[in-house]
Amino acid sequence: MNTDLFTSIAQNALFVLEFLGIVVAIIIIAYLVELAAKKKNGSTERILTTKKMVVIGMFSAIATLLFLLEFPLPFLAPGFYEMDFSELPALIAGFAYGPVAGVMVEFLKILIKLAIKGTSTAFVGDLANFVIGCALILPASICYSFKKNKKMAILSCVIGTIVIAGFGSIFNALYLLPAFSKVYGMDLAVIVEAGTQINPHITSPWTMALWAVLPFNLIKGAVDSVITMLVYKPLRKFLK
Repeated sequence: MNTDLFTSIAQNALFVLEFLGIVVAIIIIAYLVELAAKKKNGSTERILTTKKMVVIGMFSAIATLLFLLEFPLPFLAPGFYEMDFSELPALIAGFAYGPVAGVMVEFLKILIKLAIKGTSTAFVGDLANFVIGCALILPASICYSFKKNKKMAILSCVIGTIVIAGFGSIFNALYLLPAFSKVYGMDLAVIVEAGTQINPHITSPWTMALWAVLPFNLIKGAVDSVITMLVYKPLRKFLK
């Protein structure tokens, strides 16, 4: 782990603790719901086995690589919104092994990325990526864990995409944009102006969320969902 990351952790210790608290809370929710799904389905399989942990580690590495291959959508949102498809391995893991596995892939991806690159946003961007990623993975994998068939898989992906789009928009307007404004010492109006230059309808954090973040996350969720539907069946035998 690099020295800059240790310095960032020391300077933002309270925020890091809050970050870890959110992670623990999400994992507990995933664990309790997965227990309920297993009870309903009459499954006695352990939530985490050695084989599952190995695959989770492998998928976390793949997710990290995808996370590092970010790219902007300049026709839709300002450049500080970058698209990546690192939720794809987490969503596949969530379908194969349950919500806990999906959330763990998402969290380990963030840890590996921090170890490699550190943080340039005082952990704000890293928390945002984790929380918004879980907004897709958690509802989709929870729904699928209760009834595993093709129709439910499609419905689960639709629900996950709706949640990531809706929650991501609200989270950006209420927390993320003001937090970035504070981290970078910029007036919030300057950040909003970057959106106005792309779309004149963007005049506030809420219109930024509506006209930029909402379609951005719809694209992200839809692409991850479609690819998952295409590759999950061929991968299922290997994963099981």
